[in-house]
Amino acid sequence: MSDDRLILALDVPNIVAGLELADALGDAVSFYKIGLGMLTGGGLALANELKQERGKRIFLDMKFFDIGNTVEAAVRGIAQYDLDFLTVHGDPHVVRAAKEGAAGSNLKILAVTVLTSLDRSDLDASCYKAGDVQDIVVERASRALEAGADGVIASPQEAALIRALPVADGRLIVTPGVRPAGADLGDQKRVMTPAEAIRAGVDHMVVGRPIYKAADPVAVARSIVADIRAASA
Repeated sequence: MSDDRLILALDVPNIVAGLELADALGDAVSFYKIGLGMLTGGGLALANELKQERGKRIFLDMKFFDIGNTVEAAVRGIAQYDLDFLTVHGDPHVVRAAKEGAAGSNLKILAVTVLTSLDRSDLDASCYKAGDVQDIVVERASRALEAGADGVIASPQEAALIRALPVADGRLIVTPGVRPAGADLGDQKRVMTPAEAIRAGVDHMVVGRPIYKAADPVAVARSIVADIRAASA
């Protein structure tokens, strides 16, 4: 059985590869993330096929960032597809515009705090203000939630701190940067295991390569679900 707290990142080249992977995983996965890398490979068509024809939940990871009017228009266009989650950058003006665009739909707007592939040296190179990465993530999360975001994207290492915010009550915490014990970290720098992430207060975790590059993707997906459920018991 699947568990929608596990979201599989469909970081594959095109719609054909995405459908083949979804077919191979069957009922082991019920929630899929489709990101920018898939957009030009038929990502929206794949999202619609998986949602409408296969009954899957869909997280569209677009990380929109632009002036408010443009973000609002883009989100309004996405909302017509009846998908589940959409990411935007966590700047308050972006979040407010995205919520306007999503009005009247069931689309949840998730605000990106600091990408889990970044550490303090990366933030320095990008001219972020000085300070601890966790503090910056929590501050961005707080401001995004105050602006109306339905949830935030953050690493599992910041989940407990975000969950403790009064404004986070009833909001979602969705985390990339989750790796089964012993898995290759890839480009992720702030990680936890699935069980650790659940205990930290995560609602959904995004896992890609450790599943779809495994010799037995179904077995890995089921193992992660088992860890999620054991940590929740």
